[in-house]
Amino acid sequence: MTAPVSRRLPDFPWDQLTEYAAQARAHPDGIVDLSIGAPIDPTPDVVRRALADASDAPGYPQTVGLPTTRQAAVDWLARRHGVTGLGLDGVLPVIGTKELISTLAIQLGIGPGDLVVVPGLAYPTYGVGAALAGARVAARDSLTSLGPERPALLWLNSPSNPTGRVLPVPHLRKVVDWCRERGTLLVSDECYLEFGWDEQPVSVLHPDVCGDTHEGILAVHSLSKRSNLAGYRCGFVAGDPSLVAELLAVRKNLGLIQPWPQQVAMAVALADDQHVEEQRARYRARRTTLKAALEGAGFRVDHSEGSLYLWGTREEDCWTTVADLAALGILVAPGAFYGPAGQRHVRVALTATDERVTTAAARL
Repeated sequence: MTAPVSRRLPDFPWDQLTEYAAQARAHPDGIVDLSIGAPIDPTPDVVRRALADASDAPGYPQTVGLPTTRQAAVDWLARRHGVTGLGLDGVLPVIGTKELISTLAIQLGIGPGDLVVVPGLAYPTYGVGAALAGARVAARDSLTSLGPERPALLWLNSPSNPTGRVLPVPHLRKVVDWCRERGTLLVSDECYLEFGWDEQPVSVLHPDVCGDTHEGILAVHSLSKRSNLAGYRCGFVAGDPSLVAELLAVRKNLGLIQPWPQQVAMAVALADDQHVEEQRARYRARRTTLKAALEGAGFRVDHSEGSLYLWGTREEDCWTTVADLAALGILVAPGAFYGPAGQRHVRVALTATDERVTTAAARL
């Protein structure tokens, strides 16, 4: 008999925030929800028009994706992030990147007895995906601590969720070399790559990082944050063509296909830089306001060089901080959601309206 989900997977973290959310909502001026990175700004008009124009789609789309969509991803990575040597056979559209991240280990044949390494502070879905596959999970930032063991899969995330840390090129290059020496698949979650503030993020697919080949490497990209397309479920994976081919073969059998209208919309979104610069300006302004307010209220903001989060601490248990902020009508995420090393931090999202961010700053 199959084991129940409660035994196979960890509890869904955000269920633990229910009482604090209720307390924050009870504030006379309403809640300021800074707990999740859900976009709240409008979807760009150019993308909405593309979706509407492509809405007559009676047939089944192809799992591999439209050539125009894959070419748009290749062009975007080259234009915005200096990635070279990538062809159409190295790109595959996916139905939102959380779906891919949570099932990637299974799709690539990783299972019981295999080791999956995730960052010491990490998006919980990396570990969920490993657990679903029956693999072991090790949370490590230092690869030397693994000794002679050869992981089947290693996750990177830069800029990081939750810390906003941006990994420099020498560090990325060292991880690439380490994985290649051991035959470990390296997957980099780069959904915040457009949002570097104090540092410029670099893709693991950049030649300065991986040389003249993408062998053994995949990069995961989402349009949810850069284009406010979380509701469209648009993302793609890119890198080693042999790994992309393996994913394609599996996904054909499973019927995991990004809808045709979304593929058209994604191509248009990737080709348009103007709306991204406008969104960056919104987030930069909100970041400036919130960072100053947190520091003025006695917080220290660590890392946070990129992404859509501030990683703050008052050097106390994170749940104490969550409770105190909920009393002010501000909801944040406890750092413990992302690993034991986050026990004294909270994650503060920039994804709230200008009015709500100003309100939060005033309350702080």
